[in-house]
Amino acid sequence: MGSITLIGSGNMARGIGSRAVAAGYDVQILDRDPAKASALADELESAKAGALTDTPTGDIVVLAIPYGATEEVVDQVGESLAGKTVVDITNPVNFETFDGLVTPADSSAAQEIAKRLPRANVVKAFNTTFASTLAEGNVADEPLDVLIAGDDQGAKDEVAEFASAAGMRPLDVGALSQAHWLEGTGFLHMGLQVSKGWGWNTGVKIIGA
Repeated sequence: MGSITLIGSGNMARGIGSRAVAAGYDVQILDRDPAKASALADELESAKAGALTDTPTGDIVVLAIPYGATEEVVDQVGESLAGKTVVDITNPVNFETFDGLVTPADSSAAQEIAKRLPRANVVKAFNTTFASTLAEGNVADEPLDVLIAGDDQGAKDEVAEFASAAGMRPLDVGALSQAHWLEGTGFLHMGLQVSKGWGWNTGVKIIGA
């Protein structure tokens, strides 16, 4: 199997890490606070932990951090991500007003991150899945759909292979510019959890494909 580095040790890192361990991937967790990385690694049992400044060992590197933290983190570790598949999972929501996204109208979080990582292959994925559903990999006995956007087909295929191995269904939605629409979908999905009281246990599912 392959290998994955998770940058961050929060709920999404836990969810994706759980899927990676279940799929037999080697998992590395890096965090500004190595103690938090170690705690999550212990929870996942077969993962390794380290500091943010450590070299990412995964073929896939997942930025499991809020969008607001990506600029600082990417600037700090960017050189070590050259040639790697980097997955942006963020929804760049304005959490102060919850009335829209903080990215430019003609761009996306993934595209802004890609500008800062010209030597990496940035892929958008997992922004329409919630941490609680990732822990199981399904909702209502249906595998999670993982919507994937990117400009490098090999990188997208790598993420799709991971999603499939982890029991989910990957769907390639096209170029990285499609991340703009995926993030809009993510924002809508988040809003429904609040307005409908769904408790963050739903999933975006394409039926009939």
